[in-house]
Amino acid sequence: AMALSGVRVLELAGLAPAPLCGMILADFGAQVVRVDRLSQSAAATDVQARGKRSLALDLKRPQGAAALRRLCGRADVLIEPFRHGVMEKLGLGPEVLLQENPRLIYARLTGFGQTGKYAKSAGHDINYLAVSGVLSKLGRKNENPYAPVNLLADFAGGGVMCALGIVIALFERARSGRGQVIDASMVNGVAYLSSFLWKSQNLGFWSQPRGENLLDSGAPFYETYRTSDGKFMAVGAIEPQFYKQLIKGLGLNLDELPDQMSFSDWPEMKKKFASIFAQKTQAEWCSIFDSTDACVTPVLSFNDVASHQHNKERSSFIKDDQGEISPRPAPVLSRTPAVPSRKRDPFIGEHTEEILLEYGFTKQEIAKLYSEKAIEFKNPKANL
Repeated sequence: AMALSGVRVLELAGLAPAPLCGMILADFGAQVVRVDRLSQSAAATDVQARGKRSLALDLKRPQGAAALRRLCGRADVLIEPFRHGVMEKLGLGPEVLLQENPRLIYARLTGFGQTGKYAKSAGHDINYLAVSGVLSKLGRKNENPYAPVNLLADFAGGGVMCALGIVIALFERARSGRGQVIDASMVNGVAYLSSFLWKSQNLGFWSQPRGENLLDSGAPFYETYRTSDGKFMAVGAIEPQFYKQLIKGLGLNLDELPDQMSFSDWPEMKKKFASIFAQKTQAEWCSIFDSTDACVTPVLSFNDVASHQHNKERSSFIKDDQGEISPRPAPVLSRTPAVPSRKRDPFIGEHTEEILLEYGFTKQEIAKLYSEKAIEFKNPKANL
């Protein structure tokens, strides 16, 4: 059995962060039900639906909201991604649901959190990153702050932190027998993620303006360089012993170069390194650096990453039944590793009937909900 086997999760359909949170739980064995809106008012935008089943439910209809309330009575976890106050308007706030099921873990995953000036405001990853302070640190010299797609706030500060909160709450519930509400704010999550930036300020790592520091593209030995075939190499030779091997691999003489930590020489050294890296292909640089501790690695594209020898040896990427490649769940547990589903993602409403039956609804009750247009089946000729 996987680590989260037997844990029942209801994930209210939303965008990027909540689906990742649900997928993590499903990958490690939880029974995750994605509660979708009816297909007329919803597109299947969840590309992180691996291992989930779909129940189509109209929460705007009283019968649909009542059905969810009943489902929560038998669930362990509810993942709720709506803006502040939406669930309360539906009569599905934590005060109601936790009173009926004191063991429920009610995870509220939002950008700005449940309180504060922006609690009711719309936003996206770049906004949460901005308000967390982290965005001010990202970007090259003399350029605007730069958001690295939507990985940091949405997924790391949001989906992953929320999954961590759920697992912590499940662990605590094993002792107390009681559920609780999780206020997972992407602003707070990504700020917490940046704890090292805060706590290392006195070490001088961030004493220069943005883009001129050791780890933010200021240093020539912590940078990416274009190769002669238009690909890139990533260099992270921070420690002197690693830097020495970098210099050797580049065919340079350490004694003839400025001191590694001479800030004023960094721009010139970058140009020197760039001109050397541009003289060979990525494969040629790999043959020079792969057997060293120079901390130089190829920047792999999505097309190349699964076939790279290191990733192949670790089975770091998996292929589903449709032939699509995606990353293997992490971290790898020795006794109860994640065994991700290889089936296709569910259609909206595909499992409505079987889920309701599992959660204690009778066939008559299901037929009534269907006639009231509170639920939907992928196959309207479901066996009622």
